[in-house]
Amino acid sequence: MNLTQAQIEKEYIIKSINTDDEELNSFLFSLGCYSGEPITVVAFRKGGCTVSIKDGRYSIDNQLAEAIII
Repeated sequence: MNLTQAQIEKEYIIKSINTDDEELNSFLFSLGCYSGEPITVVAFRKGGCTVSIKDGRYSIDNQLAEAIII
């Protein structure tokens, strides 16, 4: 299951990041988004969603949300 299928305000544990783009992996890692970390979808928006990772909230697009496997 990926983030686009998640329930709002439910905490999930990231299982993997499904992308071959090393730059994208580095960006997600800098946000604290990597395997074993908790993530919560705060809201769905047109074209993306808002997520809570550690102490921050970030807006990500659907393509990125589909790469985050929970």
